[in-house]
Amino acid sequence: MPEALSKTLTAAGLLTALVVSGCSSGSSTGGSTESGADGPITVDAGDTNCDVSTTQIAAGQHTFSVTNSASQVTEVYVYADGDRIMGEVENIGPALKRELIVDLPAGTYQVACKPGMVGNGTRTALTVTGATPSAATLDENLQNAVDDYKKYVNSEAAALVDTTKTFTDAIDDGDMDAVKAAYPAARLHYERIEPIAESFGDLDPLIDMRIDDATDGTEFTGFHAIEQLVYEKATLKGTSDLAKQLDTNVEKLQTVIKDVDFTPLVMGNGAKSLMDEVAKSKVTGEEERYSRIDLVDFAGNVDGARYVYTALRPALKEKDPALVKTLDERFPALVDLLETHRAEEGDKGYITGSPYVSYDDLSKDDVKALAVEVDAISEPLGQISGVVSSK
Repeated sequence: MPEALSKTLTAAGLLTALVVSGCSSGSSTGGSTESGADGPITVDAGDTNCDVSTTQIAAGQHTFSVTNSASQVTEVYVYADGDRIMGEVENIGPALKRELIVDLPAGTYQVACKPGMVGNGTRTALTVTGATPSAATLDENLQNAVDDYKKYVNSEAAALVDTTKTFTDAIDDGDMDAVKAAYPAARLHYERIEPIAESFGDLDPLIDMRIDDATDGTEFTGFHAIEQLVYEKATLKGTSDLAKQLDTNVEKLQTVIKDVDFTPLVMGNGAKSLMDEVAKSKVTGEEERYSRIDLVDFAGNVDGARYVYTALRPALKEKDPALVKTLDERFPALVDLLETHRAEEGDKGYITGSPYVSYDDLSKDDVKALAVEVDAISEPLGQISGVVSSK
């Protein structure tokens, strides 16, 4: 991470994205160049264009109003140097509009539109100038939520290091059964804090890249490179160096996470991002394509989102009791449905080390039911950041 970017910026990373309907613009400045008028920054995300209504803005919180004019589902990112994610909004259907709130300190950024949600996308440069406005003092409920979440993330990062070490030790021992038994636990802890990890643009690919992201100049590495060798090629040959690299990178992640300054906006956007991840790659069975433990990752994302909601719930109850009522209903419904797919050794679809059945054991109706529940919670979850950042 470049030192010029503060730890608050790093923390904000991916998580400062907000996806809500009808959210106000915050301190965004509109216009074709540097602007001073209030209002969202509009983004026209087309098949071959990514038109942003202004390319120079003042430091602070901004709302991007994204319209998908492409012929397929799209996603839009705001990247800092090194493709560090400052904010993202995914799964925008054709002709639909979504909003994205991002805290942007002074610096240079890129707005990337990715039709089909693949590749580097079409990009527009964005320059942010001036001093960042001072953060408002949090009330007791919000401060308690931030403090609790910081402890949770650090605890999960420590567990990720420990469970990854168990996994890589088994590789060193040449014990294939132990490798498979250890893999799901390590993945669970990563998925619970996935948006935080993704905010470190250099580390996340080294830990969690999929083979689609490997190019001639980018080596396939991390969890999924080992997963491919173990589950698809049924060998531990070639895993030793990958395991050493993985240990190093999760330890780096644990170190940098300790310096993250969380905010209620970061938390709320992270929760929404986790559910977007479920919809994008877990419920579709794309994430764990060799091991088929996609439901472990699914559960990890839901765990992380639910922790955020639980921590913020006292503040949300004061500000928007109707939203709390909805989420109090939606989270148990999703978790209960996921629980119906648990499996123990000897059960049909059981995978060593996983408490859930193989993704391949799910019927089309099972997948559809999970997708429906994810969709049902996604929209209200996306309102959290707007509520906690409102005055």
